[in-house]
Amino acid sequence: MNRFAGQTVIVTGASRGIGAATATAFAGEGARVAINYRSDESGALATKAAIDGAGGTAEVFQADVGVIADVDRLASAVQDTLGPVSILVNNAAMIDRSSFLDVSLDQFESVWHANVRGVFQLSQRIAADMVERNIEGVIVHLSSILARLAIPSRTAYITSKGAIEALTRAMALDLAPHGIRVNAVAPGLIATEALLAGMPDPEIQDAVQSYIPGGRFGRPEELMAAVLFAASPEASYLNGAVLPVDAGLGAREAGPA
Repeated sequence: MNRFAGQTVIVTGASRGIGAATATAFAGEGARVAINYRSDESGALATKAAIDGAGGTAEVFQADVGVIADVDRLASAVQDTLGPVSILVNNAAMIDRSSFLDVSLDQFESVWHANVRGVFQLSQRIAADMVERNIEGVIVHLSSILARLAIPSRTAYITSKGAIEALTRAMALDLAPHGIRVNAVAPGLIATEALLAGMPDPEIQDAVQSYIPGGRFGRPEELMAAVLFAASPEASYLNGAVLPVDAGLGAREAGPA
């Protein structure tokens, strides 16, 4: 398929994991892809090399979406280099593993700035350009199963992802008259470096996977497919939705079967 030929796509946090898989998949379907990264330059360059090697088009852009000036710089640089943006994937996120009583205000604000304020700012900037250029674009946010199901020691992160789902609905209503769709994809437990770093013990990993109805962690490629669908013409009537990709974990009743 070549569903995104001629379109410019920004994928934030695309140096590894879900972001890298998503950027590579968009390029594989003809898009010009802006690979954003905060600090992992080698990972971003590896994503670009994979895309280049497959005959795709991608450029690398450093920016911390938690920093106001960086967001403006990113939006301008992408448009100047790759052209007007028609698809934005807000994937970059910060994780904090502090409990409610331990998380500091500075930690909370850092997570909020990266996971919510940055998403709001970049989306607003790109959406305004879409409206000015009469582009019927798409914005896809990455939420999390933790927007609906809480676990200990993730207060700041859980709060931010709950806000992202509310932002998805609000943006969808305000941008619908302009032909811009806004949706979110909410992954369950995907085997990324960040997830595995939070549970390095293989016995714990096995125990957690046994609780997932699908019996295993998801793969970044499986989540990427949902992101591409949400951005594609096939999803033209999908707006303001949150798509869970969690192998049924979000539907499971808490406690032993």
